[in-house]
Amino acid sequence: MVFDRHFAVWPARLPKSLDYPQVSLWEFLETSARRYPDKPAIIYYGTRLSYRQLKEEAERVAAALAARGIEKGARVALYMQNAPQFVIAFYGILRANAMAVPLNPMLLEEELAYMLQDSGASVIFAGQDLAERVMAVKDRLPDLAVVTVTYRDYVPDEPEVPAPEFVRMPARTLPGAVPWREFLAAGTDVPPLRVGPDDWAVLPYTSGSTGMPKGCIHTHSTVIATVISGAYWTNIAPSAVSLSVLPLFHVTGLQHCMNTPIFAGATIVLLSRWDRDTAALCIEKYRCTHWVNISTMVVDFLANPNLDRYDISSLVSISGGGAPLPEAVGRRLYEKLGLRYVEGYGMTETISQTHMNPPDRPKLQCLGVPVPDTDCRVLELGTDRELGPGEEGEIVVHGPQVMKGYWNKPEETAKAFVTIDGKRFLRTGDIGRYDEEGYFFLVDRAKRMINAAGFKVWPTEVETILYRHPAVEEACVVATPDERRGENVKAYVVLREAYRGKVTPEEIIEWSKGQMAAYKYPRVVELVDALPKSGSGKILWRVLQDREFGRHAGSR
Repeated sequence: MVFDRHFAVWPARLPKSLDYPQVSLWEFLETSARRYPDKPAIIYYGTRLSYRQLKEEAERVAAALAARGIEKGARVALYMQNAPQFVIAFYGILRANAMAVPLNPMLLEEELAYMLQDSGASVIFAGQDLAERVMAVKDRLPDLAVVTVTYRDYVPDEPEVPAPEFVRMPARTLPGAVPWREFLAAGTDVPPLRVGPDDWAVLPYTSGSTGMPKGCIHTHSTVIATVISGAYWTNIAPSAVSLSVLPLFHVTGLQHCMNTPIFAGATIVLLSRWDRDTAALCIEKYRCTHWVNISTMVVDFLANPNLDRYDISSLVSISGGGAPLPEAVGRRLYEKLGLRYVEGYGMTETISQTHMNPPDRPKLQCLGVPVPDTDCRVLELGTDRELGPGEEGEIVVHGPQVMKGYWNKPEETAKAFVTIDGKRFLRTGDIGRYDEEGYFFLVDRAKRMINAAGFKVWPTEVETILYRHPAVEEACVVATPDERRGENVKAYVVLREAYRGKVTPEEIIEWSKGQMAAYKYPRVVELVDALPKSGSGKILWRVLQDREFGRHAGSR
């Protein structure tokens, strides 16, 4: 049995099942470079990198990695802002038969060290704005080779659109690290391609409900699955021009802003940082046709009082997710461009989408319908009994995009899956329902997770760090509603007796900024005398969470 309720609203132009190329992901770049050698693959603040150049530089990365002993199965990390070097290094890693480990550039030293140690990465490509963080933990990683990336290497002397200051910074020497250009010159022979569809390709990290980040094992075939379905679903053709502003380390950016355009032979207009005016200027100047984003970007984009100064009529598709788009914003988007916002849903464990709204019939604040070859069910919490339309339970998914497991975590992997009708389904941890037409909707979360502007924040991880503060006796982290970010991180804190009246919420927030990534630290701290607890002494986080949402609902 397969969930097929949504077939009645299936896009007429698309088959319900796709044939996926039985190749390595590298062959997508190789094919596009052969078909469109002189076409711009990337436009970066005015610099145009052709498909031929992109392929050749990726092969130079592969040769340099091979010269350092990188072989099939090795892990190589990427720790930088959006830049041509990210794309070049990513495909160079694949060409060297290795596995790419994309890391969030917001990670601070302790978070970074954990992921590098856990993945066993032997080389890291780090933006020079971030490289000092790597060097600060290098004593724990003596075998790690560090390659520093200067974004300015790929920026023209006079950028065609405004470039952030950190992008225009000149190169600087970092002792113990190898500059990008020097590294590229170190290789000689490109190694034979030894990987195929079932070999490791990407190891993106997600946080678990325990707070410990987990690497998700994706093969070339799981990655290819969402590239192919995404390309056909959103109608990406070689003539497409994709505005790529989502961070490439994140699975949505990686797949829809980089790998999908490259598969199609389209052009990527790449920005290192979100800026609504620069984005509008790029749409006008380069005639962008596709824009994949998080909903908070759309809110900010449409709130721009200068928006009418730009010609953004070239856009034919705007899609994304991360958080539901407010209905009023969706209406304004349609009034402005005649385009419906196409929301999707996915996870790091599924290397992006498992659900997308039909482009011709989307519903706002809706996850969409299962994409090609994806089976989806809703199970009753506690019993795993399959539920029907309108009934709320945990969403589980089965499809070609589902990860093979968590890196070095067999017990976590076992807990993440359930078998139904002989098929292995991934437990998403999200509570949802589907309507009579087979559209899925998010209701709540089975796991403790905060969705801050599209970034997942696990409260347990934030609490663990807060307990390091000498004044903190107890802490409980919950989500608090926020109009721009969807949700923010809030911490209820009980101070130690000696610090009461001496430490302020602002001081704890400021301290937190230096301890964790920018999207994780508490934006709000409330000092309380005690936290609600169960009879066994367990902190009742759900009581505080319900109180927080109830407080905001009552204020509206």
